[in-house]
Amino acid sequence: MCGLIGFLSANGDAASVEPALAGSLASMRHRGPDEGGVWFDEDAAIGFRRLSIIDIDHSHQPLPWLDGRYHLIFNGEIYNYLELRERLTTEFGATFETEGDGEAIVAGYHYLGEKVVRELRGMFVFLIWDAQERVLFGARDWFGIKPLYTYSDERGTFFSSEKKSLLDVAPAGLELDTTALQHYLTLQYVPEPASMHQSVRRIESGSYFTMRPGEQVQPHRYFHPDFAIRAVPEPEKLYREIAEVLEDSVAKHMRADVTVGAFLSGGIDSTVVATLAKRHNPKLLTFTTGFAREGFSEIDVAAETAAAIGVEHITKVVTAEEFMEALPRIIWYLDDPVAVPSLVPLYFIAREARKHVKVVLSGEGADELFGGYTIYREPISLRAFSAMPGGLRRGLGRLGERLPEGQRGKDMLRRGSIGIEERYYGNARIFRPEEMGFYKAYDPDVSYMDVTRDLYAQTKHLDDSTRMQYVDLFTWLRGNILVKADKMTMANSLELRVPFLDTEVFAIGSSIPTSEKLTKETTKYALRRAIADIIPAHVLHRAKLGFPVPIRHWLKDVMYDWAHEIITESQADALIDRQAALDLLEAHRVGPHDYSRKIWALLVFMIWHGIFVEERIHPEIPEPAYPVRL
Repeated sequence: MCGLIGFLSANGDAASVEPALAGSLASMRHRGPDEGGVWFDEDAAIGFRRLSIIDIDHSHQPLPWLDGRYHLIFNGEIYNYLELRERLTTEFGATFETEGDGEAIVAGYHYLGEKVVRELRGMFVFLIWDAQERVLFGARDWFGIKPLYTYSDERGTFFSSEKKSLLDVAPAGLELDTTALQHYLTLQYVPEPASMHQSVRRIESGSYFTMRPGEQVQPHRYFHPDFAIRAVPEPEKLYREIAEVLEDSVAKHMRADVTVGAFLSGGIDSTVVATLAKRHNPKLLTFTTGFAREGFSEIDVAAETAAAIGVEHITKVVTAEEFMEALPRIIWYLDDPVAVPSLVPLYFIAREARKHVKVVLSGEGADELFGGYTIYREPISLRAFSAMPGGLRRGLGRLGERLPEGQRGKDMLRRGSIGIEERYYGNARIFRPEEMGFYKAYDPDVSYMDVTRDLYAQTKHLDDSTRMQYVDLFTWLRGNILVKADKMTMANSLELRVPFLDTEVFAIGSSIPTSEKLTKETTKYALRRAIADIIPAHVLHRAKLGFPVPIRHWLKDVMYDWAHEIITESQADALIDRQAALDLLEAHRVGPHDYSRKIWALLVFMIWHGIFVEERIHPEIPEPAYPVRL
């Protein structure tokens, strides 16, 4: 795992930005503390920070290939690189000077062209400069595990793994994107391809681009996820296929020249990954985090699971004081605000894990691929509404609106009265449009449906639950889950690998009919059946907990003064009504309603604004220096 920055000049003067690129690499030294470097010619300049995982003593980047015709910078891991190298050698006579996976990418591009991206099984962002053809080729992985930001001005176009590195080379005072902020206040994150700055954008997941000096970035989507649902006449055969593809994926994700550990919660996703990983590393270390407050920790269950599968287990209990102290630093690492409190304990367990290992496996993606979220069962529970005439449904919706806040059934009546395109826009919701009175830049013509409209148009042939999975691939997964996974582990110079988000696993998971994913009793039905003989019995049917954080309680007491001070000192007055935010905090403290997630979204944005706009908050960022037990 690493950090990269690149530049394609509009006027043949790439050398002039080389000092700025070298300086900007300091902003992402945490992504690659082992080594770094910059290379440039008249049109292109590229820089790199390396976290060495494979072929540690070689594979230095920027990586020249074919006598310097190509130069590569690459963040990620290619898990089928051995097979790809062998194919390129056998079919084309390719020769290699390293033992690394990066060289397989650039050689693949030379022989296969743009099609190489479809051959890569892994997580990746890369840039390849072809000095002979004077063309830059770049790509981002299938699911968006690794980030790539871009910024253009009169000098040319910049690319980077971290937005803050682009802010280092851009002029001060870049304008905020108020539409992106409005989406954040609804969704808890900024949806791709936007960022919180108008002129900084992201290359979307599953896309590549080819670009010549002076041109604009024009990405092309190569991954069009197809949920090609198939009949399952022999369910046991499907379960065997799932088990086999997971075992193969974990085996390939264990490829490394350093020690690989695993995150372990109380759920089935991390448990199956850790159990399979132990087959390849009998001395596997596992890690989990939680809180001292009862009901907000999976430490005991994780410890029981670790004992059952026979691995050494390390835990970290996070206090409210640590939570508050670390948050500005965490938001600096994030680049853009993400209002999901669970990223804070993830930061702490990544910090703990990095004392022992350099790579961890984790269970992200299983819910989106195998139907794990309880909300995916909603179309089943709302089936009676779907059969009603439209007028009756709308009448029930109006009835729901008249019920008092917190009344049982109020939300079901509201959601049952509207179609899926309107009611589901990702596995999150913070402020509804009617609650946005505090947001001074609110635009009634901007809707959360703008984010999902095309996704629903592409999935009219699918059932509602599967459409929800599809929407989550492009919203919740890449906007929240993978952002926090990348940013919080990379903040600690730790590589995180996600075996469920593998192209071969997706090929199986995306073909499973809803009847094999969701039942009245459970989610991820086929996955549970497939791994029933792999994981401990106490985990198999345990309800999903998912890194719960006690901010609902903390904001009433130990965090109240801290939150009040953040709101009071914030200078985001042109955007957020300060008094409205204070009133919301007080209403939460007094009760009876829980406004903690809404308050948290505002606090995260205000801290972000204090760091990146006001430049009033200056988190202390430690130098990355971690021992590794090999």
